[in-house]
Amino acid sequence: MHDFPDVQLGKAIPYGVYDIAKNEGWVNIGINHDTAKFAVNSIRRWWMEMGKHRFPQATRLLITADAGGSNGHRSRLWKVALRELANDLQLDITVCHFPPGTSKWNKIEHRLFSFISQNWRGKPLLDLTTVVNLISHTTTSKGLTVRCAIDDNKYEKRIKVSDAELNAGGVKKHDFHGDWNYTIEKQKIG
Repeated sequence: MHDFPDVQLGKAIPYGVYDIAKNEGWVNIGINHDTAKFAVNSIRRWWMEMGKHRFPQATRLLITADAGGSNGHRSRLWKVALRELANDLQLDITVCHFPPGTSKWNKIEHRLFSFISQNWRGKPLLDLTTVVNLISHTTTSKGLTVRCAIDDNKYEKRIKVSDAELNAGGVKKHDFHGDWNYTIEKQKIG
């Protein structure tokens, strides 16, 4: 997650999804706030644009995420928004958070964002079109491809999630570090 605020030019908040097996990245560029709803919408957009076409038989989704920020293991809104996503997509979603202080182990840092940073090195990021073009033209000799789009939705900050909302069902902690590793089961339709 990188944030480039500028009073006159606005803000670009890249949120990435990296498919390790396919060596493909999706970067959703927010222009509002880095919230849990923005993070989940980024995953939703990846699924609708790329994931469901690559994995049409999928019944579950595995997400590895940092321990903090918009997709942090303590974020109640992250879990509630993921539950909504699981129900909407009819997929069980397993989340494994990297322990605090170890986010650099996340493959997205080494296999996606490091190459994006190299690609735009020395180039002025003057507008959103430039940011999107530089990100979407990022490739490597090992076949990395990246798709990118602007997310112009407005995301409200400081949304409170009650205990009742959080405990409404669906979040099952794993035996091993259940605060960092959990599965959100979809509610079956019909």
